[in-house]
Amino acid sequence: MRLVRHGPAGRERPGLIDADGRIRDLSGRVADIGGDALIPEGQARLRRIDADDLPVVAEGTRLGPPVAAVGKVICIGLNYACNARALGQPAPDEPAMSMKPPSVLAGAGDGIVLPRGSVATDWEVELAVVIGRPARYVTEEDARGHVAGYCLANDLSERDDQRHRGGDSSKGRGHDGFGPLGPWLLTADEVADPQDIRLWLEIDGERVQDGTTADMLWGVDRLVAYLSRFTTLLPGDVIFSGTPAGIGIGCDPPRFLKAGQRVRLGGTGLGEQDGIVA
Repeated sequence: MRLVRHGPAGRERPGLIDADGRIRDLSGRVADIGGDALIPEGQARLRRIDADDLPVVAEGTRLGPPVAAVGKVICIGLNYACNARALGQPAPDEPAMSMKPPSVLAGAGDGIVLPRGSVATDWEVELAVVIGRPARYVTEEDARGHVAGYCLANDLSERDDQRHRGGDSSKGRGHDGFGPLGPWLLTADEVADPQDIRLWLEIDGERVQDGTTADMLWGVDRLVAYLSRFTTLLPGDVIFSGTPAGIGIGCDPPRFLKAGQRVRLGGTGLGEQDGIVA
């Protein structure tokens, strides 16, 4: 299934995308795409719904973040061998973990709003992993059973805030809209191998990132198991699993987003994001 949330920001309604690519409204069938809708029993109920019985949503309707009531957004740094090489850094011994507040989440076409005074806002196309069952001290063998599905994400960050404003990296990660997610949540049963997803990102038509999740140092199963040692992962929690090479801070000289630029990104089966920087 491809699950979506459609409508104005803050008033999104649940939906799905049918076999013909049309958005169908799930209002009245499920409260939202989060919590109980993401657990295995909730997904089973959604699969029993005949999409032809659902109202069609008007073409061009905004799609918001496809997951509602997100509790945690966990970010993984330096999780691609190619990115570590490009940055001239050794691969970490363990996954580098940091957090974003859920207020960063935005829709796939909402655009990117630079923070006031921003001089170094950077991009990162990523596979986002959405949790569907509580996970605490799970094994790698069992980890996949705790995943509800996958989304496309852009893990934006303001590098100057990260590096020169004191504390940890949270100051650069938490700006509003710094986590565009979607356009849809692709349920886990639709993804045979999450380590076989191509990710790419373009700025004004120039492809600056083009990689595959096969290059991850820690794959999805290992990440879910690892993170579950440090915090209980709950349905609706989102893991931004790292980015391939080609980010702005790794360019020579470094380059960052500017107002008016167009940022497009996509992933195999995950759809595309397309927005203008403001």
